[in-house]
Amino acid sequence: MNQTVVNTPITDAAQAGPVVTLEMDGRKVTLLGTAHVSRASAEQVEQMLATGEYDAVAVELCPSRHHAIVNPDSLAKMDLFQVIKEGKATMVAASLALGAYQQRLADQFGIEPGAEMRTAVSKAGEAELPVLLIDREIGVTLKRVYSNVPWWKRMNLVSGLIASVVTKEKVSEEEVERLKEGDMLESSFSQFAEQAEELFTPLIDERDRYMAARIRQEMEGTEHQHVLAVLGAGHLKGIENYLNQPERNPDQEVSSLEQLPTPSKWPKFIPWVIVALVLTGFAIGFSRNSDLGWQLVLDWVLINGGLSALGALIAGAHPLTVLTAFVAAPLTSLNPTVGAGMVTAAVETWIRKPTVSDFGDIRKDTTTLKGWWHNRVTRILLVFLLSTLGSAIGTYVAGFRILERLAG
Repeated sequence: MNQTVVNTPITDAAQAGPVVTLEMDGRKVTLLGTAHVSRASAEQVEQMLATGEYDAVAVELCPSRHHAIVNPDSLAKMDLFQVIKEGKATMVAASLALGAYQQRLADQFGIEPGAEMRTAVSKAGEAELPVLLIDREIGVTLKRVYSNVPWWKRMNLVSGLIASVVTKEKVSEEEVERLKEGDMLESSFSQFAEQAEELFTPLIDERDRYMAARIRQEMEGTEHQHVLAVLGAGHLKGIENYLNQPERNPDQEVSSLEQLPTPSKWPKFIPWVIVALVLTGFAIGFSRNSDLGWQLVLDWVLINGGLSALGALIAGAHPLTVLTAFVAAPLTSLNPTVGAGMVTAAVETWIRKPTVSDFGDIRKDTTTLKGWWHNRVTRILLVFLLSTLGSAIGTYVAGFRILERLAG
């Protein structure tokens, strides 16, 4: 595939983003570098599409983010029971925390993040041009980021997510300028993590490779003669470099970069080992005398159930949900296939069913710590997370307590 850079004039150098046009086997792809918090970028996208030079528009969006743009009310249709059942509650909470930073930015500066992507999608629709989604699914990226960070550094990510919600500091002008150089996903992470190699690779470099491969796929699999690719300016150079490298197999490249990290097998066995040790402890206790055996069971119930109930209480759960946590946690901890959070979140959802306005207010409410407790949707997520965390801590504390009594 022959590729050459074609000089593309920029009418307003002060406002326009970088533009590079590549020739690929007689056809063209124009890479437009945009700022995700710039009105000028949205205007530039509109002006370029108005020329009628392009027969397709590629955007730095994955199917999920594209769906959120074309269906802004999709959050209101979220099935909380399904989210909890499929084990996606943590991922949804993390995504909302990331979005909280972006919403704070929008509120402070009156800027709509991603306006140029919305413009590209809407204007392409008006011109009846196909929209090509070339970015990797955000869930895959987040999982690869988490997997790529050493386990001892992962708490930095978790604490950073919390800090992005708790902080009341205004976004500085310097941070805004940095936003204009990168993309919103990168910018969100930069709020609470240093730009380290383990973050850069899955967050930036892999996506550069992925989007370059997706552009190749579209150019090879269609008859498009000139594609406009709307990208964050921080990705333009990397994508250009990958497109100018010796040709790779785009299908293999996309497939390899979509692979979810293979989880370690040993963590799956830990809960079962703990269950075996706890049950063995009970058996030993009862074999010595029934009083000791019942004392071990009582310790297990009080510590495990108590800490899970405390987590639910901190999350602002309904009293019946708190009671459920106390009863359910000692039992679910002996069955790793069912978590205490799944039970408590289901009960909280049943008692305090979220309203349409709760779903509609998620973006605004998640920008403040108080809002997470005020909104019924996010409070259910908190109930799930904190009751699960309480039960997990209770399992280890109660386990050590059982060992102490047996050794005493």
